[in-house]
Amino acid sequence: MSGATGPGEGPAARTWQVVVVGAGPTGLMLAGELRLGGADVLVLDRLTEPVTESRGLGFTARATEVFDQRGLLSRFEGAETSAQGHFGGIPMDYGVLPDGHFGVRNVEQHTTEAVLAEWAAGLGAEIRRGHEVTGLRQTADSVELEVLGPDGPTRLRCSYLVGADGGRSTVRNLAGFEFAGTDATCEMILADVEGADIAPRFIGERVPGGMVMSARLAEGVDRIIVCERGRKPGDRTRPPAFAEVAAAWQRLTGEDIGRGRARWISSFTDASRLATEYRKGRILLAGDAAHIHLPAGGQGLSVGVQDAANLGWKLAAVATGRSGPALLDTYHTERHPVGERVLTNTRAQGLLYLGGSEVEPLREVMAELLRHDGVARYLAGMVSGLDIRYDMGPGTHPLLGTRMPPCVLRTEDGEHPAAHLLHGARGVLLDLADDPELRRLGPEWSGRLDTVTATTDDERLAGTSALLIRPDGYLAWAAPDGGDLRTALETWFGAGCRTGLSAVPA
Repeated sequence: MSGATGPGEGPAARTWQVVVVGAGPTGLMLAGELRLGGADVLVLDRLTEPVTESRGLGFTARATEVFDQRGLLSRFEGAETSAQGHFGGIPMDYGVLPDGHFGVRNVEQHTTEAVLAEWAAGLGAEIRRGHEVTGLRQTADSVELEVLGPDGPTRLRCSYLVGADGGRSTVRNLAGFEFAGTDATCEMILADVEGADIAPRFIGERVPGGMVMSARLAEGVDRIIVCERGRKPGDRTRPPAFAEVAAAWQRLTGEDIGRGRARWISSFTDASRLATEYRKGRILLAGDAAHIHLPAGGQGLSVGVQDAANLGWKLAAVATGRSGPALLDTYHTERHPVGERVLTNTRAQGLLYLGGSEVEPLREVMAELLRHDGVARYLAGMVSGLDIRYDMGPGTHPLLGTRMPPCVLRTEDGEHPAAHLLHGARGVLLDLADDPELRRLGPEWSGRLDTVTATTDDERLAGTSALLIRPDGYLAWAAPDGGDLRTALETWFGAGCRTGLSAVPA
């Protein structure tokens, strides 16, 4: 095995349907999705304990929707949304989008991980901490892993392996995925400082020597970010010392924060890389293992969560035999372009944020453009992920390939937000015109699909008589003019159990 240092040959005692490497937000979200889809899943993480520090302080609007569709949003106590955000440090109103907001704030990443870990474990996912993958080998029907754990080296076997183990992914490296992109040109240092009473600089303030940012986390605790222009990033093996952070802050702001104390310090760069493929046979990548970029707008965690929501139900269907392996190809074709777009917008924001005086004319022009609603809608949709649209094949219905609008539906049980239909991570055939023929088709996919009859006053669904909603919330078919329903059902949910009923026309 590549990189193997463990015991002798011999099969593993058990073959897992899916092993996920990495117990961060992406890996834990994926584990929950896989369990909802009926797959057994093992999560491995090299750290012995969950992290208690947090780079991220929230998630974007689309990630908020993903959590809501699984009934998780209420678990984030104190979560607040705001329409006010920015693009590269230039203020922007995300409220120009229907139901739009910049995202949830005031939720630290370790809280997100704790919520997802409890959810995934409650669904039956096994999480093993202190286990590091040291080697792997892919065969025709499985992936074999060498793992170093607290009791020494061991071997595991799985039908599918997912690397969700971060920007320095071991899985990506051992499996030989190409990670193309650009190297770092600058370094940013993040520190949570107590006892310094630092004035807030919320979006980030451009100063002659670089950029600084600060925000109050709790009474007496401030988060700061400092980036000195012209200082080349080094290859750090440990976090910077607080003295280095305080000195940089004083050089850029003139403020002495040396009397404070750092609770936590980390560093990151503007390196921008994307795996050229998200799948190699039985091995897949998700989250930072598949894409790294400047963390502008909090997109990193959020894009990883969306990767998991896209992949989880598909991989569960394939791993349990309900669908063929070709379904997994759609993970790359749908999510890779999203990753490319994230890298593009974060690199653009980096220039606006971190460039020198030469970018001031560009910033002035961008500020003028953002006062136009059309421009603001375009950029807000790009950063939030609200503009994502997947190719669902033939069909001209305007909603095809978009997410189900967050509307209220009236059913025989009362009124419910549309997101509630997706709590079980099954598909939904939504009948909005009381069509008995449509409802007779749904049972062919029993256990994979819920058929629901409802009405709604939402103007976005005016003239729409039926929808096929995938487990990730995206619309795979719509009537009228959405293509052939049976073809869509077989594409996304596998072959039905034929009952002799005629197909519903497009």
